[in-house]
Amino acid sequence: MAELPPKAKGFIDWYLAAVDAANLTDKRYPVKGMNVWTPYGFLARRNLDAVMIRAIEGTGSQPVEFPALIPNTEFQKEKEHIKGFDAQVYWVTRGGATPLDVELVLRPTSETAMYPVFALWVRSHRDLPLNVYQIVNIFRYETKTTRPFIRVREIHFLEEHSCQVDEAAAAERVRSNVAAFGVMAHDFALPFAAVRRPEWDKFPGAHYSVAFDIPVGEARTLQIGTAHHYRENFSGPYGIKYEASDGSTKLVHQTTFGLSERLIGAIVAVHGDDKGVVFPSAIAPYQVVVIPIAGGKSAAPPIDAARTIAERLTARGLRVHLDDGPDRPGAKYYHWEGAGVPLRLEVGPREAAKGEATCVNRLGERSTVGADQFEATVLARLAAYDDELRARATERFRAAFEIASSLDELKSSTHVRVVAWCGDEACGHRVEEAIDGALLGVPELPLPLRLPPPGRCIACASEKPVQWALAGRPL
Repeated sequence: MAELPPKAKGFIDWYLAAVDAANLTDKRYPVKGMNVWTPYGFLARRNLDAVMIRAIEGTGSQPVEFPALIPNTEFQKEKEHIKGFDAQVYWVTRGGATPLDVELVLRPTSETAMYPVFALWVRSHRDLPLNVYQIVNIFRYETKTTRPFIRVREIHFLEEHSCQVDEAAAAERVRSNVAAFGVMAHDFALPFAAVRRPEWDKFPGAHYSVAFDIPVGEARTLQIGTAHHYRENFSGPYGIKYEASDGSTKLVHQTTFGLSERLIGAIVAVHGDDKGVVFPSAIAPYQVVVIPIAGGKSAAPPIDAARTIAERLTARGLRVHLDDGPDRPGAKYYHWEGAGVPLRLEVGPREAAKGEATCVNRLGERSTVGADQFEATVLARLAAYDDELRARATERFRAAFEIASSLDELKSSTHVRVVAWCGDEACGHRVEEAIDGALLGVPELPLPLRLPPPGRCIACASEKPVQWALAGRPL
């Protein structure tokens, strides 16, 4: 594993090197932006999916799976949605050598695939709420520079779509989605800002959008998920209506909630260090790696003791890898540190004789795991590691934000800026021009920051009511 460039001196160079060194994906597939999931990366993705599924099903959402091809006749029904995606879609125009009567779109997201069927599923108020999700691949012709997990053309995507009885119920579903993401983010040890996007930056077809943003250094932010309230903007064109209890016919109000493989990129970006990737235990392909170590030049490593430890921990439900390969111990330590494994258990002749192991977590903290209550102690070490990972990430998160009191302060910003904003679009664009980025919007949830009451708008200084808003440079 080659030495990585320092993270502090160039995030993108470090990020690409860290992803390569951990062998999370292979970028050499001959379609740009469509990468191969390697075994190690696939395991991380599978664990990510498990966290997301547990949280979203905990809110009452049920799994479905819809086709990847969407008829253009359905795709064209919601014009504002089309306008937002027409530069990104892939078109299928032939079946074999035969031109298709109706062109097909390769799914960029699934509103236009699902909603003709929702109109068949929803007939009565008894059919509501309808909360369903799928985890599928979506395809977008990304024109910017592609980067593994962060910006790709084939995207591993969780999308929930819901139908609700009215606007208030839909707003409550959005709040439920935001709360569900908070549950996931706890497992990811990932502090985030939930931000209501300004009108000019919401999802095409949405009444409003709430995005989840994280700071990644040098005033840059990464959007890692979204929840949208659609009102009747889609149910009208697609005829999704129901008979209410009073006999009247009403259109449903709809929401969506989307997360992608970008979360893996976010976890690498937030937790990684100059040694490489750092995984929280919920996502790590292997939570524990066990390494037998020979006691001398002629002594064989205590493989039986190491194997017994690995088997005991596996029986407790942990993801364990026994590294009994021919490499020297130092090379193994270096490899598994770069791969982000939370705990390394070293078993030499002395440890084997006592039935114990030397435990080193990915943050460099060393301890001994004794023979008594071995499994419980390892589980406790993992929990303590995750707590420390959260604490460190939260401290860096807080340090990434800074209040700006003038537009001039935004021009050379190295932080995500907190600004007083009156809500006027012209003022928002002045902020964006000054920071050479985006006015991300108003926080939907309180930030873990100590903020005084906002003063006057940073752009117009008028006496209009203001709110704190965030401004940065989206990655």
